[in-house]
Amino acid sequence: MKVRSSVFASFILIFEVIGIALFLRGFFPVPVKSSFSSKSKLSDLPAEPLTGSAPNSSRLPQPLFKRVVIMLVDALREDFVFGPNGRMYMPYTRHVVERGSSHSFVAKARPPTVTMPRIKALTTGSIPGFIDVVMNLNSPALLEDNLIWQAKTAGKRIVFYGDDTWVRLFPKHFMEYDGTTSFFVSDYTEVDNNVTRHLDSTLKRDDWDILILHYLGLDHIGHMSGPYSSLIQPKLMEMDDILKKIHSALISKEVEGSLPYLLVLCGDHGMSETGSHGGSSEPEVSTPLVLISPAFKRKAGMEKPGVVEQVDLTPTLALGLGLPISQNSVGRVIQSVLEETSLRDQLRFLHLNGHQLSCLLKDSISDYEKEVGFEQFRVAEKAHGNWMKLYLEGNTSEVLTNVGKKVLRQYLEALAAMSAALSKQLGKYDMYSMIAGMVFVFQLLLVLLLAMPEALSSAAAVDLPILSALLSLPFYLLCLLLASVHVLVCTSAGSSCYFCSLSWGLVFAAVAFSSAMFCILVSIATRRLPLGAKIHGKSPLRSSEVDWSLSELDVLLLAGTVGHTLSLAASSFVEEEHQTWYFLLNTLCLTVFQDVCRKYFREKRGSGDDEEHILPSKDRHPSAHPKAEIFSEKWLALATPPFTLLCCRLLRSLNQTGVQWAHIPDVGHWLNSSEHKVVLSLLSAFCLVLIYFLVQRRCSWVSKVALALGLLGVYSYRAAVGNVLFPWHHSGRTMSKGTVEARFVYVFILGILFSGTKDLLRSQIITADAKLKSRGLWEIYSGLVLLVSLLFRAHNLPVLCCCLLIQTLMAQFIWKKLHYDAAQTTIMHYWFGQAFFYFQGNSNNIATVDISVGFVGLESYIEAPAIFLTALSTYAGPLLWACHLVCYLSSERDRSPVAVGHGCYCLALLRSVPAAAYIVLVTVLRYHLFIWSVFSPKLLYESMHLLLTAGVCLFFITMEQSPSSNTKVNLMFPPQHLSLTLMSCLH
Repeated sequence: MKVRSSVFASFILIFEVIGIALFLRGFFPVPVKSSFSSKSKLSDLPAEPLTGSAPNSSRLPQPLFKRVVIMLVDALREDFVFGPNGRMYMPYTRHVVERGSSHSFVAKARPPTVTMPRIKALTTGSIPGFIDVVMNLNSPALLEDNLIWQAKTAGKRIVFYGDDTWVRLFPKHFMEYDGTTSFFVSDYTEVDNNVTRHLDSTLKRDDWDILILHYLGLDHIGHMSGPYSSLIQPKLMEMDDILKKIHSALISKEVEGSLPYLLVLCGDHGMSETGSHGGSSEPEVSTPLVLISPAFKRKAGMEKPGVVEQVDLTPTLALGLGLPISQNSVGRVIQSVLEETSLRDQLRFLHLNGHQLSCLLKDSISDYEKEVGFEQFRVAEKAHGNWMKLYLEGNTSEVLTNVGKKVLRQYLEALAAMSAALSKQLGKYDMYSMIAGMVFVFQLLLVLLLAMPEALSSAAAVDLPILSALLSLPFYLLCLLLASVHVLVCTSAGSSCYFCSLSWGLVFAAVAFSSAMFCILVSIATRRLPLGAKIHGKSPLRSSEVDWSLSELDVLLLAGTVGHTLSLAASSFVEEEHQTWYFLLNTLCLTVFQDVCRKYFREKRGSGDDEEHILPSKDRHPSAHPKAEIFSEKWLALATPPFTLLCCRLLRSLNQTGVQWAHIPDVGHWLNSSEHKVVLSLLSAFCLVLIYFLVQRRCSWVSKVALALGLLGVYSYRAAVGNVLFPWHHSGRTMSKGTVEARFVYVFILGILFSGTKDLLRSQIITADAKLKSRGLWEIYSGLVLLVSLLFRAHNLPVLCCCLLIQTLMAQFIWKKLHYDAAQTTIMHYWFGQAFFYFQGNSNNIATVDISVGFVGLESYIEAPAIFLTALSTYAGPLLWACHLVCYLSSERDRSPVAVGHGCYCLALLRSVPAAAYIVLVTVLRYHLFIWSVFSPKLLYESMHLLLTAGVCLFFITMEQSPSSNTKVNLMFPPQHLSLTLMSCLH
């Protein structure tokens, strides 16, 4: 059956998207949620356990606290309070921890350690998933059962000041509120003053029950300067003074005989060694939790704080205020808070918590009865009933006390086991759905690769043996086999698999599709193989028609790309992926160096013809090249790979990345220290000058002037924010936000981009001028370089400088002189781009994303430009190398006929808007999700990424190669190069 290439490519792309959607459905862990749509009510609480015929009592313990103040300091690390510098940073808080009526804990937060998921965890007691990282940018209203809703329903009057994420999550829940944006990270003074200015008047009033304060300044300082900044101590002392003011006001309003107050000091997440957060490193997940109340015993000295889960605060506050525990809470009440209550009340509190966890366990796990915690809870509940019978009979012996303490221990063990079982649900992947989606896309990839020669031929049609496959016996046998496997998996796994929850009609369609694709695949493969070609009466391709040989460089590029994908099966390779790219890049440089030596020393050179072969030029005569110039170019070509190796080694020392050694001081730390600001200033100035000379060569004179002024503005911006020094800099000058200087640079960036776009449009619409088109592309590239230089921190300017220098040398002396085709050049660009992503200091940990660059030149938070600038700065390395690839292939089109075919393929792909959207999607998913599991599903995701990329590439290529236009696609490179190009262009 003949199918047009465009229809075939569309078919492949659509079904690949369906396959990857099924894969991602199993890839995202499904959070533990109750299936009940209603929220918990006091009337739904269970009765007190009692053995015997007497009616059970529905008595609820009296609330522990009348008024609660929650002071949440964003990014408050536990060592800021409990560490050796705690007395210096927060002296009053440390005094209360050591000598006051308080309980101190280290609260462990679950990744992702981002503000909105942490707020959800604190209010619902559930463990949010990674999808909440994306929702953090625009938090929707929280509809599931939560502590704030329960308090409002019970008539509690709630006042809130701080991060407006709370206002978006809980609209119309607060009696009074004042929200401030949490994303404008360059502001760490007004964002806290806006909260504190309400304190005096609010603390004097008695018309509120719950006061929530969310301070953001510490988090912003961490993003801007890191945890060891000189700004950290003043900010922590400011927070300490605020805590002292609140505590004093609560003490002054304490009334004899009334319920006591509760003051909670906590953090939503910690702060990494670089000042960011989002991952699972110890400084990011360890936060202090200090509970202060006259209901607690006064301490006699500093005690080692216990360790609790952050979600444990939710049931503790709910029971302390006399509220039902949220349905989806996986936390357990902090037993230390209950110590001063009667034994009967303690058992009742633990029974309520255990009942809520057991109900959630029943609703979330099919075989809940086999869970150890559920069985322990049933035993403890029965023992509790026996104890209650003795208690109500008036037994006051010591035996009753001992039995009660034993029941208490049983309850605590049951709560811990049930909470752990529910928490494990978050890390469970739907492997059956993932494998099913993987099989679909893998089959499509093989069909795509085998049909590619026909799809890209002049006929632009593919002969698919559909009818013969559907009428074959293997098709029906495969359908029966796959259906049996489906029934076996679903009957053993229950309803935990998404693929098992689909209707039988959809499942049968999927089974038939997979079986048919397998038969089609076998049929096409037999036609392509030499044996199959003889059976079908056709002669296989001759070696003279297509060069199927693989060079050493081809083997390296192929093995390196596939080997990198396979390495992601181990979590250690995921955490330290940069080491893989550093190794591959070093090996690539050595291989290129070998090619250069072979070119200049092993090939026989005789007369001028050989010299012309070494240095090809279609416009100039060999005599136009003096021997001295040829000699210098030869040695520059020989020096380029070693120089590249040297640059890469220096850049590795500039920024430590990964997980295991990210905390080790590096050259970047040394440069950013206040003692070496002069060195950083000189280095930045030198890099900016070198960037100008490397970029301006292909620009118009207007763009050259704009580039020079823009780079001067970059240095002025860095001086304004205090990173570098001006020669006339005064130490007493206050540091500004650099808004004016950044906007000054933006003007020249827009000017350069406009000039380049104008030249590019003129070359495409008005006149077919290849030089004008090339100049337009290079000007757009120079505008992008100027923008990146503005966003990069001062110590990272050498990364940009080395990137441009390596690009210039490789283009001039390697790719052009050694006649590397576009497929090889494309994969080299891809490798360099990935390595420079890590040279910037990035990693697979979301905590390394520098969100402060999203506010360069902004006076307030504006979502769209903030997201764009942050993403651009994060992926500047791969983006610059991808843009350089487009510019290089375009400029070489007239000079090298070998690059024409490759250039049209790459340009047809990279200039399409859907392809750009795909790049953004897969890049965000690839680097910042699901990297901490023992069995890393990232291997499967990486493979899915490669497969879908191939389909996307072929789709856009064949859509531009229409059969009606009589365009013949000239395959001027081996098919293995084509497949590598397709799989790596978008990777």
